[in-house]
Amino acid sequence: MAAPKKAAASTAQDKTNGGSPPEFTKEQELKALRDMLLIRRFEEKAGQLYGMGAIGGFCHLYIGQEAVVVGMQMALKQGDQVITGYRDHGHMLATGMEANGVMAELTGRRGGYSKGKGGSMHMFSKEKHFYGGHGIVGAQVSLGTGLAFANHYRGNDNVSVTYFGDGAANQGQVYESFNMAELWKLPVIYVIENNRYAMGTAVSRASAQQDFSKRGASFNIPGLQVDGMDVRAVKAAGDEAAAWCRSGKGPMILEMQTYRYRGHSMSDPAKYRTREEVEKVRHDQDPIEQVRNRLLAAKVSEADLKAIDAGVRDIVNAAADFAQHDPEPDAAELWTDVYR
Repeated sequence: MAAPKKAAASTAQDKTNGGSPPEFTKEQELKALRDMLLIRRFEEKAGQLYGMGAIGGFCHLYIGQEAVVVGMQMALKQGDQVITGYRDHGHMLATGMEANGVMAELTGRRGGYSKGKGGSMHMFSKEKHFYGGHGIVGAQVSLGTGLAFANHYRGNDNVSVTYFGDGAANQGQVYESFNMAELWKLPVIYVIENNRYAMGTAVSRASAQQDFSKRGASFNIPGLQVDGMDVRAVKAAGDEAAAWCRSGKGPMILEMQTYRYRGHSMSDPAKYRTREEVEKVRHDQDPIEQVRNRLLAAKVSEADLKAIDAGVRDIVNAAADFAQHDPEPDAAELWTDVYR
């Protein structure tokens, strides 16, 4: 069984990294652009509200990493589950959760997805099969493996997509999960969002093995390195991994090589890297600009692209307005949804 796995992984890697990724149709490009713009404009607005004091606590923005979750969602089907860590607003929006509900939760209002009691790291949507952002580093990996076990037990062909970062990849529970997932052939895609700096330490200083696609090697789990700044490459890798999992072959690891433009959280000045480095990634690799440039080359007008952005801004501005004027939870809510 080991030899076919290596061959399959090698084939997938050739398709996603060895050459140009499969081209998108114009409709796919437009959808990817709109979905990534929604995440970016939402996160920019969340950053503004945090600066104004309307959002308290922690706030981890997804700006720069939009292609990862948007490309993966394009590879999934209804019923597949998503679970992630605390940099989670983009994942929520990509799964179809409403901007109003997400922003209202950030500001602690009744209309939030957790009724204003959870905040940035504690939102769920059973309807959208989103099983949360999780504040404990690496905790979602065990839970995402459990979601895959539930699918295996029920005999359906759903896949659990479990996201975590390069920092969380060094947690012990990650490897316990890898072992069980491969042992029981669980349908889970482990997506490692390698944004290079974890909470503020470069991968080169924190990880002995910097090729995260190889982290499952001792468990016979195949892995791929993917250009996480190109939504087409992400979707191609997602298609490969989903097909692998649905066929009963067990888990797969996708290392998404991506980059966050902001600090680890809003309170992080990110002095561990240079401004020039960030600007170079923005100029050369920005996931939204890549799609925008391809659409312009395909004769989509600048006016049409601006209209998409304007529509997204309207959604985000309405969400911000709702989130600042929706009432706060009643004091009685302290006692709801509490079990002992």
